[in-house]
Amino acid sequence: MTETPHAGLISDLAKSPIRAPSQKAGKSIAADLKPLAAEHPEIADVLASDGAPREFLLAALALSPYLRETALIDPESLALAVSVPAASLVAKTIGEARDSWRNADGTLATETELMRHLRRAKRRVSLTLALHDLARLIDARHTTAALSELADAALGAAFDHLLRGGHEAGKLTLPDPEKPGEHSGLIVLGMGKHGAHELNYSSDIDIVVFFDPAAGVVKDRDEATEVFARMVRRLVRIMQERTGDGYVFRTDLRLRPDPGSTPLAFPLDAAMNYYESRGQNWERAAYIKARPVAGDLEAGERFLQELVPFVFRKYLDFAAISDIHSIKRQIHAHRGFGDIAVKGHNVKLGRGGIREIEFFVQTQQLIAGGRMPKLRLRRTDEMLVALARARWIDTATARLLVESYWYLRDVEHRVQMVRDEQSHTLPESEAELARIALMMGNADTRSFGKSYVTVLTQVEQCYADLFEKEQGLSDGVGNLVFTGEDDDPGTLKTLSDLGFERPSDIARVIRTWHYGRYRATQSKEARERLTELTPELLRVFGATKRADEALLRFDAFLSGLPAGIQLFSLIGNNPGLMSLMVTIMASAPRLADIISRKPHVFDGMLDPGLMAELPTRGYLAERLENFLEGARAYEEILDRLRIVALEQKFLIGVRLLTGSISPDRAARSFSHLADLIIGAALEAVREGMEEAHGRIPGGRVAVLGMGKLGSYELTAGSDVDIILLYDHDSGSDESDGPKPLDPVRYYTRMTQRLVAALSAPTAEGILYEVDLRLRPSGNKGPVATSIRAFSKYQAEEAWTWEHMALTRARAVCGDMSLCGEARALIDQVLAKPRDRSKLIADLTEMRALIEQEKPPRDIWDVKLIPGGLIDIEFIAQYLSLNARAEGWLPAPEDDEAAGLLSGTDPDRISQPVDHNECTSTDATLKALGPDTLGEETTESLRHALGLWSGHAQIVRLCTEGEFAPKEAPAGLIDLVTRSGEAPNLASLETDFKATSKRIRSVFQKIMA
Repeated sequence: MTETPHAGLISDLAKSPIRAPSQKAGKSIAADLKPLAAEHPEIADVLASDGAPREFLLAALALSPYLRETALIDPESLALAVSVPAASLVAKTIGEARDSWRNADGTLATETELMRHLRRAKRRVSLTLALHDLARLIDARHTTAALSELADAALGAAFDHLLRGGHEAGKLTLPDPEKPGEHSGLIVLGMGKHGAHELNYSSDIDIVVFFDPAAGVVKDRDEATEVFARMVRRLVRIMQERTGDGYVFRTDLRLRPDPGSTPLAFPLDAAMNYYESRGQNWERAAYIKARPVAGDLEAGERFLQELVPFVFRKYLDFAAISDIHSIKRQIHAHRGFGDIAVKGHNVKLGRGGIREIEFFVQTQQLIAGGRMPKLRLRRTDEMLVALARARWIDTATARLLVESYWYLRDVEHRVQMVRDEQSHTLPESEAELARIALMMGNADTRSFGKSYVTVLTQVEQCYADLFEKEQGLSDGVGNLVFTGEDDDPGTLKTLSDLGFERPSDIARVIRTWHYGRYRATQSKEARERLTELTPELLRVFGATKRADEALLRFDAFLSGLPAGIQLFSLIGNNPGLMSLMVTIMASAPRLADIISRKPHVFDGMLDPGLMAELPTRGYLAERLENFLEGARAYEEILDRLRIVALEQKFLIGVRLLTGSISPDRAARSFSHLADLIIGAALEAVREGMEEAHGRIPGGRVAVLGMGKLGSYELTAGSDVDIILLYDHDSGSDESDGPKPLDPVRYYTRMTQRLVAALSAPTAEGILYEVDLRLRPSGNKGPVATSIRAFSKYQAEEAWTWEHMALTRARAVCGDMSLCGEARALIDQVLAKPRDRSKLIADLTEMRALIEQEKPPRDIWDVKLIPGGLIDIEFIAQYLSLNARAEGWLPAPEDDEAAGLLSGTDPDRISQPVDHNECTSTDATLKALGPDTLGEETTESLRHALGLWSGHAQIVRLCTEGEFAPKEAPAGLIDLVTRSGEAPNLASLETDFKATSKRIRSVFQKIMA
């Protein structure tokens, strides 16, 4: 656990609590600091001490690349940090930041000056807090509080600057221009961790902005909304735009009422009407921590006081309790049911993590805060003490959870201190995990892991024990008798009360279980276990909106299981798995059908480590290799590929369904899996070709992934777009096998066999539908293309749309050398000068043709709607083509995207090689958008892309067809609204329409 901090100076440390990862790393830092010491005696003194201060400073900067970079950029802040107590230095810096909106003579600072002052203050405070925290001179309580105060100061200065600027420009009339925020009617609330003074080291800030038109500061009252919304847009730029001095805080405004369809600043009376009439329970939870942080603080306090009856209800109605328990079930499902892990574990959302402690506290506040004002505190640790004093929990549990909370916040901070990233996940590599262990003061990863797992286990146990006390809601299910052939009237009433619309049909189904008519229920032990489970199964299924439909899917699943004892035992001992089963049956007809037809896919769900491990490329490659081991015959390899592909696609889908991975992570995992499967199928096909026809001298093959495969954006139901390229020695007339073929026929046959290997139906189904239409000349061209023909076609004959498609192309498998040549060729083709006006004309014509031939079905058709995926993809491809023509070459997206897996033949690979690929739509927007379109437009496009892609991922995962709200299972509607971060479907539809309109406007402006 964290030691109690003590005030003091880094230069006076008697013992360093951390050490450098190696002597070499320490010496490297010392060499970096040596030039700084010549100008800063405080640094020189530490380096000359040859004791604990020197050891500590070298270790801290060696362990954190971010702190090292900051120290080298700003040696003055480093000198102050090692020689001045943190409290006084931070307070002075925050005070100066708060006043930076005006100059010493009282005149208004320029926006550029304000941005520079705030960024330098953030840099100094971050460096000071990190060093003192690592030195154990302060602890996480001080760090979180100071960061929150800095956020208050930055927001206060920025809004004062904007208000005063508006006053001087004649747009506003302030009561006191020297104190712009006072009586301005502008209310800025800090939400979440900011409101609770609990900001983490690299935290975003969530704010909500309201204004009171009655304050009269806007000269033209009709313009008030636009004036304040424009002010908030400028505020976001001041806070989060990256300059040479960095950024202040990333700023999120999505907690305002109905964010998809409302302005960035919301009128006060409209806000009150919204919360009184439409406010959701999740919004009640959000306002528990809300706090006025800038603008008119007195008006902010009055507003929160008026919201008390909304947040803390005197009497909790059943719907609110149901909502609270629904949130709890979602978090259980999100956490999953695997073993607690260290590598890759999410400190915030993972099992035993920070969110479990926070969630328990907030639910108790919602339940009891209306009756007990003492339970309306903002800080998590203070609330745990208050709950103990109110005897809601015992003192020992409160103490344990408080200590665990701050330990986990320490770990979270160290994860973020390494590179100033908003991450909550421990590294997966041993070397990176060692950084965290050393920063925590542990000797190695093993000792850190032991301490970490102990804390997680304790938190998880407390969490489970605390919520067990709420089981009263599910006690006394009622009469449940399923003997005999006739229905028991009491049982039918119980089933009806539980939520089933056809209780007689449900009773008949359950009698089928108990009579052992399925293989899974034929053994006595299996029937006994299922009998024990039945009341809880019925209760959980009954809680879904279409309980009968969900239970019937579960019945179909049981009928296909070869045995049931293992499953029933597992479900009986693991409520999380039961919740997951119900989620699938209630919300994902496609997944339910899969496990009904192919029960073997469920085997992967029995892996206790399922949710603890991300489906990375390495993870999937290992499982594929293990499953194919020992397979020799061509047909056996294809069958095994189908089995493992279906299972892994299903398990990626389960992770997405439960929220344990994001839609973006799922898209990348689906794409990695497709790469690996295509690579393995190609190797099997090639071996068969060589056995029958021999080799073409110098023959090489590369498979290009196009479309969503190329851009790492596959969904659960995607087909794959590929092009097969080949090359061989000049003068090679035919292969050298028993049945020789000329090169054209050889590679044509290889392509046809590859397509069949992937798409031909067998007893185990198909792997992927394959689309070859993006090859040169489309369906009229040969199915296999020589690299020379490909080069000539792309240079001389290809249409604009074909070059657009090339911006997403990447080699997914084949011979390494040819993959590299293909990449270079594509880069060369795309680098040619381009007539921008013709490009825009072609793009506009293509988009119009698509709209004419494939009009969108409705607003849920996120691919085809105006402002939908196609518009955004066209924008990204337009940016890419322009930039490449000007000499830009994309950088690798991440380590996974550039992963290399060597096979038995070093020149043959089953994964892509890093050839400077940046193929995804989001990566292209991120790289090229800010300079061309501006930060705000780029972020708007990326947000819309995430919204559309998330929706598409969920819908393609859960259904075979399109999303039709009237026919969709209620659980699917819940998933869709969760993915869109909306409280309900109506709100999501409004958000979709607003986003569609906004992005179409951006598209038209770019193409104008």
